[in-house]
Amino acid sequence: MVDKLRRKTLAQMSGQLKGKGLVPSLGWPHLVALGIGGIIGTGIYTLIGTAADKAGPAVLLAFIIAGIVCTCAAFAYAELATMIPVAGGAYTYTYTACGEILAWAVGWSTIFGFLLVASVVASGWSAYCSPYFVHLFSTLGIDLPYWALHVYGSVDAASGAHGFINLPAVVVVFIVAGFLLLGTRESALVNAVLVVLKVGALLLFAAVALCYFNSENMHPVNADGTQGFMPYGFFKEFTADGVERGVMAAAAAVFFAFYGFDTVATAAEETKNPERNLSIGIIGSLMGCILIYIFVSLAAVGAMPFTEFAHQGDVLAFVLRRLDNDWAAGIIAIIAGLALPTVILAFFYAQTRLLFTMGRDRLVPAGFAKIGESGTLIGTIIFTAVLMALIAGFFPIAKIADYANAGPLFTFAMVSVCLLILRRQYPMAPRAFKVPYVWFVGITGILGCAYLFWNLPNETRLGFLGWNILGFAVYFAYGRRKSIFARAGGRQAG
Repeated sequence: MVDKLRRKTLAQMSGQLKGKGLVPSLGWPHLVALGIGGIIGTGIYTLIGTAADKAGPAVLLAFIIAGIVCTCAAFAYAELATMIPVAGGAYTYTYTACGEILAWAVGWSTIFGFLLVASVVASGWSAYCSPYFVHLFSTLGIDLPYWALHVYGSVDAASGAHGFINLPAVVVVFIVAGFLLLGTRESALVNAVLVVLKVGALLLFAAVALCYFNSENMHPVNADGTQGFMPYGFFKEFTADGVERGVMAAAAAVFFAFYGFDTVATAAEETKNPERNLSIGIIGSLMGCILIYIFVSLAAVGAMPFTEFAHQGDVLAFVLRRLDNDWAAGIIAIIAGLALPTVILAFFYAQTRLLFTMGRDRLVPAGFAKIGESGTLIGTIIFTAVLMALIAGFFPIAKIADYANAGPLFTFAMVSVCLLILRRQYPMAPRAFKVPYVWFVGITGILGCAYLFWNLPNETRLGFLGWNILGFAVYFAYGRRKSIFARAGGRQAG
């Protein structure tokens, strides 16, 4: 019987695992490290300031709200990943629950999100580390030119020099690609070590800043002379200076800081005992990061009035220096420079596994599914590195970051939809992890993502729409005619 939606059955999904070529080598500690490595990045260093400007001390609520929405999505991911332990994550689940065209939309949107997040972090790492590179090379008698450190279109106000390419961002992308080419387990071990350092740095900041906690900073004086924990209210609205403010506006902004736990799901085919380890990796990494974020944001807004750091690029270092703890700021800066590339690694890894799965389904060229003699996706890794390097090297970080939230919100909402559909479609299928109160969790995930999407800037929503219009053009011109469903006359060949 032909499925007009071109949906894969669970049996067909299981059949894809036979002779797949990807070697299971990851345990739950690797997966937790992969998830935390993907989640904790430039977001926690920079978004506390952005979110505090929108919500004041109630930035704590913004992190909690975004965390609750992500928790619903994480529960859905955990159930579906253990039920369908196939690479591809949300794309794979949508193919089973909703069919090919929506699977394409999710896959295309996820590509959008993975590429942009990795590129944002590469650009952020460059901005963070470039001054140190300039100083290092100057001691060797080498002056790094402005054009090699800044993207095209940027201009130095002092000298009038013009930027051309952000070379440090390009370099770090290819360094990460090199680790992935070594092998999955080897890159996972390096990632785990760097993640431990990164978490340690954030806990150091919180421990130092909490020593200066002042409860008055949690209830600042508002413009009308009153005091309040939520100086700009709860719902999004434009303030007198034309800025979108409110707790929900801040929650939409900090959502970017939670994105990354879904990268664990793309590792399904390389996970040992996936029925157990995938749920631990997905939920464990997110829960750990939610606690860290709340702890760090509480320490920041409690240590000084939020208005003092609201517009700072690196809030953590700024707060510590204002508290006369340059030694702690220096340690955190060094660790951040070393460990931020773990975010690039997590999303880079996930991107290659998504392209591998879509290539296996022939929705993109089959070459993306080709495994090299060493067991790695050599061609897919190189292609992804070039694409990420072009984005990070030539586009301003602010422009990239503006669009990075839209794709994940759509993807997370679709995973919650898939959770509910597959509960009805396959009620008796084995589920190593089963979401409690599934309808409440699923609907909360859908509505929460939809509301946060609506709270994104208009330009972001329009950019996401434009990307998907391009995506559907590619699908109908290539993917629909070439996919395994088209080759099998509407029947998935497995």
